Amino acid sequence: MGEAAGNYRITDFEESQRPRERLEALGAEALSNAELLAILLRVGKKGANAVQIGQQALDQFNGLQGLHRTTFKELCQVNGIGKAKAAQIKAAIELGRRISSLSIENRRQISSPQDVADLVMYEMMALEQEELWVLLLDTRNRLLGKDRLYRGSLNASAVRPVEVFKLGIRHNAASLIIVHNHPSGDPSPSPEDVNLTRVLLAAGKLLECPLLDHIVVGAGRVASIKTHRPDLWSGG
Repeated sequence: MGEAAGNYRITDFEESQRPRERLEALGAEALSNAELLAILLRVGKKGANAVQIGQQALDQFNGLQGLHRTTFKELCQVNGIGKAKAAQIKAAIELGRRISSLSIENRRQISSPQDVADLVMYEMMALEQEELWVLLLDTRNRLLGKDRLYRGSLNASAVRPVEVFKLGIRHNAASLIIVHNHPSGDPSPSPEDVNLTRVLLAAGKLLECPLLDHIVVGAGRVASIKTHRPDLWSGG
């Protein structure tokens, strides 16, 4: 009982091992995911300190990506996390999303698949279904806007090119990039992805609004179909 009752307080750690003190001394990047969560949680519960509760939440939801996807209600059901702590975690995740968007919005120019990843990955990694987004660009490849167009299984028969390019025409875009996610976490383009790209490339040529790339987002990784299949752009 003494051991169970005495291992839940962060103050029982040596001062140099406490998350807040470690952050102050070493910087936030030196902390584990569980330690960062512990700073948000502040206190633990009987039998578990805040770091242990943070790790429990990560284990329960399969890491940060799962934690990002989980709902407020599901987070509240973790033993040791009530409404107040769940709100703190969700607020921190949302701040991270907004900061991620700001960094690319301030630059606004899309010049590589990584630029696309920086723009969309934070949000797309949290999606449990496939979604197709359209990025609209001007003549200097600067971002005019992004729209979520489809949700669900995506293939050339389900996606209507007219709906994709109507956005570009409406916003007077010079070109566009389409992006969709693979909830499995593997961004490798499927045959359906390649076929959809082929259809949209042909439509873009007819409408004089070229498709610059088709990016597939996975768990922390992206794949460029233009890089994967450059022959599609060269007429192959």
